[in-house]
Amino acid sequence: MALIARLIGIVLIGTGIYFLGNNIIFTTNVYPYFWRGIAADGSILALIAGVMMLVFLPAREKSWGWIPIIIGVVLVFFSSRAILNPTSLWEFLLSFVSMAVGYKLASQGRL
Repeated sequence: MALIARLIGIVLIGTGIYFLGNNIIFTTNVYPYFWRGIAADGSILALIAGVMMLVFLPAREKSWGWIPIIIGVVLVFFSSRAILNPTSLWEFLLSFVSMAVGYKLASQGRL
């Protein structure tokens, strides 16, 4: 029964991320020079590296994965545009509750 609760938790986390991320758009501008788009490429590579470090490094070294993630987020705002579309309070509440309950179910198997 705990396995089913954990799977439901993972599905709820994914649903919450989908609803919240549905209103965030990351876009890059078309640059006439090649060096202006390097920060956009660097942000994607830094985010991927940070997530990979958080997932695959040993427990005592996982905190190093946050450094590339922070660098990637900073580069996104310097190099490209992050468009935050308006969202309703109901949709935000639904996604936040879904992620919170999903995390609780996935981590502990119960509410």
